[in-house]
Amino acid sequence: MVALLILGGLLLILAGLAWLLVLAFGTSLLWGFGSLFPPVTLAYVLYHWRTARKAVALGAMGFIPLIVGVTMMAAQQPERLQAILSLKWLDEGRGGASELDIRLAGELNGQRFRPVEAELVDGILSLREGQDFYARRELVIRLGRQPQGALELDVLPQDPGPQPEVEISWLQPEQELPEARRIPRGYTLHLKLQPVGPNRLAGDFHLVLPPKFATSLSGRLELYTDRLRYRDGRVDTRFDSRDTLAHVIRDYLQRRFATPEVELLPLPPVSLPAAHLELTVEARVRGELQRIPVQLERGQVKGWHVRGDRFPPLPKATAAAEAQADAVPVAVEPSRPVDRRLDFSLPRLLNDPAPYQSLSMRLYTVRGSTAEGRFAGLDSEGRVLLQRSLGGAGAASFSFDVEDIAHIELLEP
Repeated sequence: MVALLILGGLLLILAGLAWLLVLAFGTSLLWGFGSLFPPVTLAYVLYHWRTARKAVALGAMGFIPLIVGVTMMAAQQPERLQAILSLKWLDEGRGGASELDIRLAGELNGQRFRPVEAELVDGILSLREGQDFYARRELVIRLGRQPQGALELDVLPQDPGPQPEVEISWLQPEQELPEARRIPRGYTLHLKLQPVGPNRLAGDFHLVLPPKFATSLSGRLELYTDRLRYRDGRVDTRFDSRDTLAHVIRDYLQRRFATPEVELLPLPPVSLPAAHLELTVEARVRGELQRIPVQLERGQVKGWHVRGDRFPPLPKATAAAEAQADAVPVAVEPSRPVDRRLDFSLPRLLNDPAPYQSLSMRLYTVRGSTAEGRFAGLDSEGRVLLQRSLGGAGAASFSFDVEDIAHIELLEP
């Protein structure tokens, strides 16, 4: 209904302008060609009001449904209106707003593949085409560990032993969930990536899967190694991600307790984008475990910050230690985490979902589709909720009925 009101209003305005142009040509060719420019159009309306008033009235009538539609959208769908007014859809129409230098040529499942998002986080290298919850096409390589510094890897089809698992997925227009294929071995892979900037790797990428998968990709690849973004050499706190929140909270705690010895434990689940968040975080300050409530706000200019934060910067003597702490995107837990993948099953998840909150999972439906994301709990009707990051666009959630789930597996400890 809202879209029809806005569209109807725009059509009436365009019809009024077209009618006005026809009337101007009917008056004289000079007025007609001159009315192609807005100042002359206004002059024509003033000098020939009796002729132009009907077209002006028609165009003015279009503003009524347009204003009503925009007002209703602002009340019912403010995020959608903000996205339209921000003109981000123009960047998406040009193939995405990626700041990465990705120059890859190839295909995935026999279709042209042009990824616009690339990251290597928690040992998982992913290339995505499309910025929705499920990518139109996606390539995932599970390396098993997060590399530090440069990354060089060569895999040949005849290599023995376990190799990084490759997964390809694609979404057909008529499908709700993407189809996926996993390739544990038998492929050719060449990676030679060098650090560039604080959280990027760039270099050569070459992948050829067995012929039946119709997938090959080669060229230059640049990717992010965490979910922080930088502007002028400093962390951009306007970017929506858990890593950004962790950076802001850690910086706040360091200045609040006047020490760089702050080890921030994993944050509780959050839903992004948001304007404000209230969290209770756990951190080790000088080795002592503390639970600290924080209220986060997101400003258009300042970005994410802690409400009421007026603590001064750390003394210069601790600046080097602070910089070293900032280099770690997310603090590691003080003790080795329990591998919760052991004995994991759907009944165990349904009986006790709390230990698996925010962990990465892969779900297979009875219809053969595959979904992957972070576990966001169970809804009021017992459906399984998965949440997936959309990068700078926040996150989206999907729910699955238990009877539609054929198998589910946990992807991390």
